[in-house]
Amino acid sequence: MKRIDALRALYPDLKETVVVTIMGAVAAELHSLGHRPGFFYLEHAMGLASSMGLGIALSRPELRVVVLDGDGSLLMNLGSLTTLARYGPPNLTHLVFDNEVLLSVGKSFTTATAEGADLAAIAQASGVPSTATLRDEASLVAAFRAAVQGDRLSTLVAKVDPEGPASYFLDFHLLENRFEFQRHLKSLAAARRP
Repeated sequence: MKRIDALRALYPDLKETVVVTIMGAVAAELHSLGHRPGFFYLEHAMGLASSMGLGIALSRPELRVVVLDGDGSLLMNLGSLTTLARYGPPNLTHLVFDNEVLLSVGKSFTTATAEGADLAAIAQASGVPSTATLRDEASLVAAFRAAVQGDRLSTLVAKVDPEGPASYFLDFHLLENRFEFQRHLKSLAAARRP
């Protein structure tokens, strides 16, 4: 399965969520499908998308929060799984695209998942209540929809091909994204006030 195809299939389901992506291919490919004010591309902070998503999910329990992560990124902050499980926000879906390489620096650098590390099993052993490894688009879409509409913290691992975008460049300044995202979160809170 190609990550861009998976993102394209999931894109309509992201409309009613707040999304935090990790840097690199995930951010570039999601942005290429069409930016929304509820998308935050966490550039220059490898490993921290799940931590940021956790903070938003805990502070804004009325929102559905989706973290789009990568295997290299998650492996860089593997302890985040125990922290996610400890707090267990039911409004957080953590989707990890596992291509078994550090794609942004070249396909020759494999990750531990290429040698058998199982991120879904690690998440489950850490106490995440709902985990799965998905290998095709149809099962990914079904599992993702169930997770986003459900009431439990979920970590889904999508096994994808080690292919990336032609360019990792986002025509969107980091500060512009930060302020737009902040305004979007505030507008969602304001819309809920009586």
